[in-house]
Amino acid sequence: MASTIEKKENSVVEISLQATREEFDAALKKAFAKNKNKFQVPGFRKGKVPYALAVKYYGEGVLYEDAIEDIANAAYPEAVKEHDLKPVSRPDLDVDEINEEGMKYKISITVKPEFTLGQYEGVEAVYFEREVSDATVDEEIERMRKRNSSLEEVSDRPAAEGDTAVIDYEGFKDGVAFDGGKGENYSLKLGSHSFIPGFEEQVIGHNAGEEFTIEVKFPEDYHAEDLKGADATFNVKIHTIKAEILPELDDEFAKDVSEFDTLDELKADIREKQEKAAKDDAKSAFENEVVRVVAENTDVEIPDVMVENELENMVQDQAMRMKQSGIELDMYLNYIGQSMDEYKESMRPMARVRVKNNLVIEKITEELNPEVSDEEYNEEIEKMAKAYSMGVDEIKNALGDTSDYLKDSIKARKTVEYLAEKAVKTEPKKEEESEKTEE
Repeated sequence: MASTIEKKENSVVEISLQATREEFDAALKKAFAKNKNKFQVPGFRKGKVPYALAVKYYGEGVLYEDAIEDIANAAYPEAVKEHDLKPVSRPDLDVDEINEEGMKYKISITVKPEFTLGQYEGVEAVYFEREVSDATVDEEIERMRKRNSSLEEVSDRPAAEGDTAVIDYEGFKDGVAFDGGKGENYSLKLGSHSFIPGFEEQVIGHNAGEEFTIEVKFPEDYHAEDLKGADATFNVKIHTIKAEILPELDDEFAKDVSEFDTLDELKADIREKQEKAAKDDAKSAFENEVVRVVAENTDVEIPDVMVENELENMVQDQAMRMKQSGIELDMYLNYIGQSMDEYKESMRPMARVRVKNNLVIEKITEELNPEVSDEEYNEEIEKMAKAYSMGVDEIKNALGDTSDYLKDSIKARKTVEYLAEKAVKTEPKKEEESEKTEE
């Protein structure tokens, strides 16, 4: 079925189509067959009413909705293919007229925007690789010591930062206890900043068995509305104080926490891993920076629907990640006092950046058209199989008809790698270097 298109603003395309009277009549009969059990005419059992009598009794308009849908559903994908369109929205159908000549109608869709690429080869981008030193190795060793530490009860001194105090506490606002402000036998790591500001600092210096009162002020951004910025007092009792005992830093420690026999071997392994991680992170960050610069060189009018679609994907991804950690996104948003709409708005700028980056990389990939060898494809399948703890054949079966999507993903990755190879590495400014080192 022939069709014509008209390009509107904001990447909207209007497809004009026409079905002949014969095609429309065939669709009406198909709609009748689908719904024949709904028609009831005196003298006929339900489902046995002839088509002509049903149309005469009810009017053919009762079949229009299904007939129109049947015609449009068949014609739409053909029109998209005919005009090589890339829809990013659901089609919107509008019937112009139905008469003795058939049906004239239009389908409006938003498509990927057309744009001209800016410079993408030889762009300048900041490259930064964090330093690996004896200090960074020692920091990791110290973290390993803390993970393997033990707690030992102390009674000959007051609580100090780093200790774990087992306490009872109850909070009061204006002399009245408030919800959620009471706990018993709670193990509080002093210096962890897990309680509101000022609480842990006032526990420090007290001995086991002591009962005392502390005064605090809740933060202005506290999640409970009635406690935001409020003054409160807490009655506290310390049951016990436990000090963190770190294991001795020697070869025995290395044997206990790793497969190595000596501390020197453990440190060498940590350094090797840190150096690899530093290079991998620097490569990834540089590629991201190159993509950012390349995208900035190109002007793209991004359809709102693409941003909305990306927002939905981002929300779903975040919800899935949080659920894996046992947290529901809705509960989290409620806890921080933020609605879903507010959460989406906070993510909108990032969604717009992602859409633009993807569009630009996709267009560059079309120009470069990098090849994907069977070896590269199979390597990607093996990575997926390992990541999902599945067999290679299971992954291939799961991909099914979407294998082209995986190949497109590999092509996009190769395009980014190509852009990074062609890019010019620049040194970060001192303040940037400081920020990146902290990150």
